[in-house]
Amino acid sequence: MTQQLKYMIPAESFEAIIFDLDGVITDTASIHAQAWKRMFDNFLLRHSKRKGIPFKPFEIETDYRLYVDGKPRLDGLKSFLASREITLPEGGPQDPPGMDTILNLGKRKHSDFLKQIREKGVKAYRSAVDLIHNAKKHGLKTAIISSSKSCAMILDSVNLSDFFEVRIDGVDSEILKIPGKPAPDIFLEAARRLGVKPERTVVIEDAVSGVQAGQAGKFGLVIGIARAGGKEDLQNHGADTVVKDLSEICIAGDPETSKPLPSALDDFESISRQAEGKRIAVFLDYDGTLSPIVETPDLAIMPEDMRKTVIELSRHCPVGIISGRDLKDVRDKVRIDSIVYAGSHGFDIAGPRGLHVEHTVGEEFLPSLDTAEKALSRNLDSIQGVLVERKKFAIAIHYRRVAPENVEKIETIVDETATRHPTLRKAYGKKVFELQPQIDWHKGKALFSLLQTLNLEGDAVLPFYIGDDVTDEDAFRALKNRGIGIVVRDQPYETAAAYSLNNPDEVREFLLRLISFRRRWA
Repeated sequence: MTQQLKYMIPAESFEAIIFDLDGVITDTASIHAQAWKRMFDNFLLRHSKRKGIPFKPFEIETDYRLYVDGKPRLDGLKSFLASREITLPEGGPQDPPGMDTILNLGKRKHSDFLKQIREKGVKAYRSAVDLIHNAKKHGLKTAIISSSKSCAMILDSVNLSDFFEVRIDGVDSEILKIPGKPAPDIFLEAARRLGVKPERTVVIEDAVSGVQAGQAGKFGLVIGIARAGGKEDLQNHGADTVVKDLSEICIAGDPETSKPLPSALDDFESISRQAEGKRIAVFLDYDGTLSPIVETPDLAIMPEDMRKTVIELSRHCPVGIISGRDLKDVRDKVRIDSIVYAGSHGFDIAGPRGLHVEHTVGEEFLPSLDTAEKALSRNLDSIQGVLVERKKFAIAIHYRRVAPENVEKIETIVDETATRHPTLRKAYGKKVFELQPQIDWHKGKALFSLLQTLNLEGDAVLPFYIGDDVTDEDAFRALKNRGIGIVVRDQPYETAAAYSLNNPDEVREFLLRLISFRRRWA
């Protein structure tokens, strides 16, 4: 049954949305709560026997919500113990596992949580994913915050790692010494990295401490989610509005239910009418568009029939590939001399007849990237399965083959490296961290840079962009009322693209139809 729409976020009033993770994006809040209860009940039972006092169990509805929810692990632990007037030593890494210290209790809870995640898995709320896509469609930036150090692992498990421009989690908070909620600092740091003012930012939280933090930071709109009750608590502590599910919210101007996106194959006749009498230019992403998504980047090989199709298309119109890969890497993968390549999201452009345009703005970051690459390679060398891939204007740290319990350690090393190089920023992909230049650049800007470089500006040209990634939304928005954006996806979601395709095989079929169309008009 469709949820009743209760709140519309006016897109013209805001520039970004910051989401909490647990209980907002994923159902992990309940897993956290149960792990806390098991750990605390075991401890409290031992404590009651030692002290000769009645055993009073940890209550999720009261103790978890009041003292633990939304806070960094050790802060939540200390807050609850203080409520029971229990004092424990802080402890250290050399403490025996059976000793009751703050650090050991935290480790026990975290170990239990990871065990539950491995055994039961994680589910992302469909309504949350839809709202993220909706925000992207309207050009709103997105960030995710979490007090958990397992944020990267959880996002990877639900394939949402690359949905957010900024991520601040428990690893970042520890390194940057960001105080936990209800202090607003974690939200303020996310807004700072997004480059937006708090008053132009929406905060979405399910914890009392989170809505308190949103109000303390003077954010423009604080939305509370009461999936399992507690609506009055959220309202009383600072939520501007409270909903039971994010399906009750949409971006202003959208209907409650959006129309299905037409298939670019099924609707090709409509596309051909738009292209009649115009010169067309086709730009494509590589991974997931021309090649399937695979375990490691070196295995992403474009099939030979796709290569032949792209070569034939290039005989009829300008063709370009815009990729986050390094220029040399994407050229080596594609091996077609008749097309234009934009590596590093468009920083580095090369193509036929000696075309080479390199944005000198990226050159100033090379010394920092060189130093950071050496540090990462040295510090990550002992972790089995990790791969440090140097691109000209970025460093990618792939951890698809790394044991889940080591992801936190990898992120810590990446964060520490980024902290020592303030001209670089941390970005995210599918089981990959990336250090990139701290500069406002994306695929939409790269696309317009290519159009200008190739003298393809003006109404006489109809540009196409085909991509499969959330980062491609910038290119889709750039083409609104100017060209045609086509998203490659196997599941429907909100997008700024005008049409959809299901997989690389359908991309090839669409390109073949474009070739036939150009032949008829030649």
